[in-house]
Amino acid sequence: MGFINYIQANGAEIFSLTLEHIRLTTIAVLIAIAIGVPLGIMIHYFKKAGKPVLGTANIVQAIPSIALLGFMIPLFGIGTIPAVIAVILYSLLPIIKNTYTGLENINPETLEAAKGIGLTRSQILFKVQVPMALPVIMAGVRISSVTAVGLMTMGAFIGAGGLGTLVFSGIRTVNNYQILSGAIPACILALGIDYVMNLVEHLVGPTPMRRNKKGKLVQAESNLPKKMLLVVAALLVVFSFVEPLMGQQIAKSDKTIAIGGKDHTEAGVLANLAADMIEGNSDIQVERKFDLGGTQVVLGALESDAVDMYIDYTGTVYCDILKHEPESDMDEVYDTCKAEMKDQYDLDVLSQFGFNNTYIMAVSQETAEKYNLKTDSDLAEVADQLKLGCTLEFLNRDDGLLGLQETYGFEFADAIGLDGATRYVALNSGEVDVCDAFSTDGLLKKFDLVTLEDDQNFFPPYYAVPVIRNDTLEEYPEIEAIMDELGPYLTEETMAEMNYEVDELGMTQAEVAHNFLEENGLI
Repeated sequence: MGFINYIQANGAEIFSLTLEHIRLTTIAVLIAIAIGVPLGIMIHYFKKAGKPVLGTANIVQAIPSIALLGFMIPLFGIGTIPAVIAVILYSLLPIIKNTYTGLENINPETLEAAKGIGLTRSQILFKVQVPMALPVIMAGVRISSVTAVGLMTMGAFIGAGGLGTLVFSGIRTVNNYQILSGAIPACILALGIDYVMNLVEHLVGPTPMRRNKKGKLVQAESNLPKKMLLVVAALLVVFSFVEPLMGQQIAKSDKTIAIGGKDHTEAGVLANLAADMIEGNSDIQVERKFDLGGTQVVLGALESDAVDMYIDYTGTVYCDILKHEPESDMDEVYDTCKAEMKDQYDLDVLSQFGFNNTYIMAVSQETAEKYNLKTDSDLAEVADQLKLGCTLEFLNRDDGLLGLQETYGFEFADAIGLDGATRYVALNSGEVDVCDAFSTDGLLKKFDLVTLEDDQNFFPPYYAVPVIRNDTLEEYPEIEAIMDELGPYLTEETMAEMNYEVDELGMTQAEVAHNFLEENGLI
């Protein structure tokens, strides 16, 4: 019943994202066919090109999808275009290989007969080889099409939209209804595309021989009209889908900026706060490009001019971007971030907001009582008996696990990298004993966790700061004053409450941010 209620309440969003997913997948598959089939034909005739072409396609297929999307950002920015390109690349191998295999397995005697009746090389290809190889070619297209539906969900990682938006948001907020609302339509789409491709295979296949009323074999009625209809439909699909796709990538109009955001709850709330503040206190329009992944993904989008501004944290900038050793002095960290980001990246770091969302270690009530844990020094004495579940960023950063172990001198029995809210679920279910957290995480309250004191002051300050392109700030200097007005209202208590409203009460990040600004008279 709860899932049905969720569908009813969010039906419009689910339907919109489903249509967006269909559009993106259709574009990717059509372009993959237009590239893959000719490549398969080419390597059939030019054997020496076979190994390089198939080898390259195999290598692309072996690259993890998240990694490929990461590679796309510096080249194509964020949004639909890099997501579509990534899915096209993944879709090529089955189409190329099946086209080549289908043409190679045609009986040589059939080709000799075609030559004997005077057909030219191109006539043999299009009237004999391609029709005979079509079942094998279509098998590759069907595989690519079904796979593309699943792969396109990863596009949400770089702001391409589609059903992946629901899946990732649901994982981040531990909302199973939201996960299912994205996963179920994706499954239905995959089955639907497979069925459609099966129909297409029959439509464009060779016209069969049938027996007439007298028992003689005769050519069945030509399906040429259906083929023509299919071609027209495909063209309409391309024109109707490509236009909105490209429309999302058109250069920003006057008085418009793009704000990016990371893929966790607080980052989404902060991005919405910044966007609403700017639109509510100026004539600047904001293009929202949220849920873009971790720090390096959003920074790459900023450097490629895909976004103009985002909210980060001083400790993250200081240690993860600028590669300094962790430092606990708030002023030193901020001043270094401001100076070096301007010098190295031509980015302006604006004034700090009013809260410090620093790293903390969290355990369940039971674990805290069992081992009498109150501080990280207490944790160090029993760490070798405990299993840590933490974000991948924390696992590999000097201001995360690496530096923490060096400072406190402990080693966990095991350390597992987990994504976002998954680590809280693992801790709550007993799969891990300790997790990293942020001091303002709403899920700390949801799961009633105990946070440990950093008694040796290892973790650097993590004050939220707007990071903006220098050319954007020069064009719209009023943004700095608007952010300065917002900053003092954001305390650790208010951020924790807003995060809780998203993670536990099921409100959207946009609703929470807008309500907060209205309640405080900021818009």
